[in-house]
Amino acid sequence: MKTLPIIKLQNGRTIGSGQPCFLVAEIGNNHQGNEDTAREMIDKAAQSGADAVKFQKRDTCALLTREGREKPYPGPNSFGPTYGEHRDALELPLESMGRLKDHAQTLGLTFFASPWDLPSLDGLARLDLELIKIASADLTTLPLIRRASELHIPLILSTGMSTFNEIAQTVTEIRRHHSQLVLLHCNSSYPCPPEEVALLVMRKLEQQFGLPVGYSGHETGIAPSIAAVALGACVVERHFTLDRNLPGTDHAASLDPEGFTRMVTMIRETEAALAVPEKCVTPVEAACAIKLRKSIVAARDLPRGILLQPGDLTVKSPGDGLSPLHWDCVVGSVTARPLLEDQRLTWDDLATVAASKVAAGESA
Repeated sequence: MKTLPIIKLQNGRTIGSGQPCFLVAEIGNNHQGNEDTAREMIDKAAQSGADAVKFQKRDTCALLTREGREKPYPGPNSFGPTYGEHRDALELPLESMGRLKDHAQTLGLTFFASPWDLPSLDGLARLDLELIKIASADLTTLPLIRRASELHIPLILSTGMSTFNEIAQTVTEIRRHHSQLVLLHCNSSYPCPPEEVALLVMRKLEQQFGLPVGYSGHETGIAPSIAAVALGACVVERHFTLDRNLPGTDHAASLDPEGFTRMVTMIRETEAALAVPEKCVTPVEAACAIKLRKSIVAARDLPRGILLQPGDLTVKSPGDGLSPLHWDCVVGSVTARPLLEDQRLTWDDLATVAASKVAAGESA
């Protein structure tokens, strides 16, 4: 089997197949343009067990046409009368993001972001980020993909809204520069209903592209995110908010600190449950087996030299005598000494052993 790429971060953390799942709190623009709120969200993400926080960066003029900027944007989720003003209200300046990066690193978190346009990418590059995320919306934005790849910074690529052919073209472009790439399976519905999550696509992505695969979830709960880890996701990214009732389209599909903490706990438990690949009897199980399983015992007082019949025997706990799996070997054997009722049999209690035991290649 081909070895999949492993991304090594400056703090010693590794991202890839076989590594602990890299858990990302996607803060995005849920800070609503407030640096203090963003700082609080970083603190809460660290307390919730996240490995990383991810932000988004946009240059409105580079992102939108004039028509798009000037389009009226009324409604309860609006932060401005036009879509351009709405988007500007949600942005943090690059200087703020630099301070937030430093703060996140003091808490042991990896800080990274998604640039939505070339000026934003160039600005983020000046922050010396360890990772760059390409959002699903930009999987087909070749100029952005190319510039990001040329930075030789590890990339995480979301694949929502994308066909396999589109993913293949983008992966080919990135691989012209490097192979430090993780694909995130994603459905870009906000929120995404369970029947549209399609987690098994993760396996097809890994098989087709030979890359580590993770999951970017937009469901309202956490079950698909846990299942993704059981299917091998090396990254799980979930939108993060302080309050799911805040105005904005992302909050309803985000996890609050309590929900994120619960997800982290369940993911780490899932990883522990997947850690042992072979069937084995643990020491605790072995002790339980002695207590709960049964042994072959005498059903009544038995004299020496009797040919044992089924009615002479029964099975009772504890299970530290002959296993009932040997029942057919014991029936038809001859006792070597007198046995008391309920006495657990041993092979030494038998003068001769039934032919079925010999045939099974066992020795008394």
